Amino acid sequence: MQRRPTLADVAERAGVSRALVSIVMREAAGASEQTRERVKRAADDIGYRPDPRARRLRQLRTNLLGLTFAAGQEFHADLVDGVYVAAEALGYDVVLSAVTPHRDEVRAVRTLVDDRCEGLLLIGPAQRAGRLAELADRVPLVVLARRVRGVDAVRSDDVAGARLGVEHLLGLGHRRILFLDGGGAPGAVERLRGYRRAMQHAGQPELIRPGGLTEREGAAAASAIVASGEWPDAVFAFNDRCALGVMDVFIRSGIAVPQDVSVLGYDDSALAGLAHINLSTLRQDAAGLAAGAVQRLVGRLEGPADGRDERAADLVREPQLIARQTTAPPTR
Repeated sequence: MQRRPTLADVAERAGVSRALVSIVMREAAGASEQTRERVKRAADDIGYRPDPRARRLRQLRTNLLGLTFAAGQEFHADLVDGVYVAAEALGYDVVLSAVTPHRDEVRAVRTLVDDRCEGLLLIGPAQRAGRLAELADRVPLVVLARRVRGVDAVRSDDVAGARLGVEHLLGLGHRRILFLDGGGAPGAVERLRGYRRAMQHAGQPELIRPGGLTEREGAAAASAIVASGEWPDAVFAFNDRCALGVMDVFIRSGIAVPQDVSVLGYDDSALAGLAHINLSTLRQDAAGLAAGAVQRLVGRLEGPADGRDERAADLVREPQLIARQTTAPPTR
């Protein structure tokens, strides 16, 4: 008996994604007229007909994607904006649930599940991998900005990003490069590994201090540097906010940036590009990461019923060095 053609068959015939075929079949926004014609022609060619039972099931759907994020993290805000754009293009809406000092991640996720979100996007989740895998068994899930074994993930290559940053500073002539670690933050292990590999490859000493995610933590690290009386050639901060805290203390202490010490951040936040800051940094492709995560999640939702058995994907994008005015060749 010949099997019934599926959305995947139509997508292959038309040369488009399965998610795009679903948009056309649902008469939803997000596809051009030319694409709609091509998809419908491909469906006619292979004899595809929408399953009325599936249509009845879709009428019970909410078309809501749940998204958790850390309040106060600027890069998370960039990802949230990208998720909204990508979700709207595929006919979905987004429900936000923030993680704050008084509202933990478990509660944030529970709220989204209670709101009948069909799938979840978690930005930099702090829960252990086993717990996230258990959650993925109950509801379609994609993790952003962190690698989790057995769970779909979309992230930057933080090892490559940190190596790129170190190579930039080495290329300027710096040798004593201090790295401010991110502790237990998502991506911290990978960035530290990239720093160490680059320094070992260059035959230079590793200088590592606790850093963090905020200006306050960066300022604390910079204050310890000033108190020691031994300045490095350059400081590579875990993220832009940490780097801004470092710059504030240095400038107040009479240490010129970059004449005395170069400072490099990570994320390329909106503040980094302001004229009076001009922070050199590593740019993460927030829009590309968000779009990749949404497309992966929608593919899970609109794929075959046994799609949960598919192997988890680990989609990686390369960061880009943005050299501005806080890094320069050493003058002392």
